[in-house]
Amino acid sequence: MTHTAVIAGVGPGLGESLARTFAAEGCRVALFARSEDYIEDLAADLPDPGEGLAVPTDLADTDRIRESFETVREAFGPVDVLVNHASAAAWKGLMDVSLEEFERSWAVNGRGAFVCSREAVGDMLESGGGTVIFTGATSAVRSLGGAIGFTAAKFAARGMAMDIAQEFGPEGVHVAHVVIDGQIDTPGVRDRFPDRADETFLDPDEMAETYWHLVEQDDVSTQPFEVHITNGPGNSEFI
Repeated sequence: MTHTAVIAGVGPGLGESLARTFAAEGCRVALFARSEDYIEDLAADLPDPGEGLAVPTDLADTDRIRESFETVREAFGPVDVLVNHASAAAWKGLMDVSLEEFERSWAVNGRGAFVCSREAVGDMLESGGGTVIFTGATSAVRSLGGAIGFTAAKFAARGMAMDIAQEFGPEGVHVAHVVIDGQIDTPGVRDRFPDRADETFLDPDEMAETYWHLVEQDDVSTQPFEVHITNGPGNSEFI
């Protein structure tokens, strides 16, 4: 089966690895991000047999999100895979974060994922099912302190994932939440953490394979909800 996948929030690192992995598996992949030049170059460079579509999108703009899904439908047809991967954060605590910074975190991590999910799940219900994956973080399950906007938004996104899974799982919509508990090996990250051992960085290509495995889970009675990916090789755990 050829999937039409939307990756909402694409940049160097895991977002790019998701796009390349899904395309290599034959998906038509729509890339949502504000960085137009980057996603256009990536869409043109995706591996066969997949096909890429760059859709410049501010995931804090609800009208633009809806327009972007219409663009995908016109090009590829109904969406049956969504990865809510966008993230925005001000790494500040209660007394330092501004209201605007707090609301920006919620607008992208929470509201943006809500609107994307409504659009995608609507397609899935009409076409017989699909997969919605939320990219979470350590802060989605336990606060680390000093990042209240990010923590609040990630807790909200995890709760939405649970609710959508319970409501629409019986109708063939598999919803999963991926907790990323570690530092992804993105361009330049090793320069920022020169004292860390190589094996403590998370390989984005291997992580993308975990996401693809979730897409392949088509037995509605045994769908995993949460995957915890942590530092070091072989440390992904399905919950």
